[in-house]
Amino acid sequence: MDIGVVLQNDPPARTVVEWARKAEEKGFSHFWTFDSHVLWQEPFVVYSKILDATERIVVGPMVTNPGTRDWTVTASMFATLNEMYGNRTVCGIGRGDSALRVLGLTPQTLGQLRESVRVIKGLGNGERVTVRGNEIQFAWAPDSRLEVWVAAYGPKALAVTGEVGDGYILQLADPDIAEWMITAVRKAAENKGRDPDAIKFCVAAPAYVGDDLAHQREQTRWFGGMVGNHVADIVARYGEGGAVPQALTDYVRARQSYDYAEHGRAGNSHATFVPDEIVDRFCVLGPVENHVKRLQELKALGVDQFAVYLQHDAKDETLAAYGEQIIPAFR
Repeated sequence: MDIGVVLQNDPPARTVVEWARKAEEKGFSHFWTFDSHVLWQEPFVVYSKILDATERIVVGPMVTNPGTRDWTVTASMFATLNEMYGNRTVCGIGRGDSALRVLGLTPQTLGQLRESVRVIKGLGNGERVTVRGNEIQFAWAPDSRLEVWVAAYGPKALAVTGEVGDGYILQLADPDIAEWMITAVRKAAENKGRDPDAIKFCVAAPAYVGDDLAHQREQTRWFGGMVGNHVADIVARYGEGGAVPQALTDYVRARQSYDYAEHGRAGNSHATFVPDEIVDRFCVLGPVENHVKRLQELKALGVDQFAVYLQHDAKDETLAAYGEQIIPAFR
């Protein structure tokens, strides 16, 4: 199992580059960042510096969306980085949340998501694709190779993931929910005539190594609020009739509002509705042995990568614990 790390693009950008360099030294395989250009700095500019400062780590957004950039521009950015640094990128993509909503826009449709994956993946792999009736190809990037991993929760989005995605990103670390989601993606792939075992599965969630569980919960409760944005959309669309596991939808009943100015930040005042039970299930907390046990459960389900949201007050300590004790256990 690969272990990646996820950070926001907070200034100064040089600090983000330094975190990526340290992550590579500790043995992390991937360095992901948010892609929400109003709330944080532009990720693709930072990726260029990260790739220049490292040798093997793979970079990508968790996640971009089809709405803030033309799809051909997104593909061109990936292909350019691949030409410069040797195919060390991955495209995480979803319908869009903070990047669109802070602009007064709504998430893209599943049809737009599906088509954007086709275009970005095709162009990012040197292929000729049809866009708005025109056939185009990056003649300058014949050797670019790009995988597109789709982030999803709802049943129709999971189906799209299985039909077109190279990978699936699930942003929570509950093994029971993960099993349900992974099964849905695999079934959709099989129904489409694809090899379900060829799809890569990435679980992303906050991880905090330490002994003060109460403090760790307060530092990671924001994650349940962030996931709640997507869950609330699912409940509004499908109701509470079992479209997704009830264990995922029940807790958002107490959700009242959300302020994107605090998106993804420890101490988010709009995440107080998230109970301790959800924090414990969605995140990976406690001493090293807790982390190893949870990751072993996820690996047994077929998870290929666990990506650590490193957004709390013990970044260095958690990065070190993963590098020295947890990553070696999964080599």
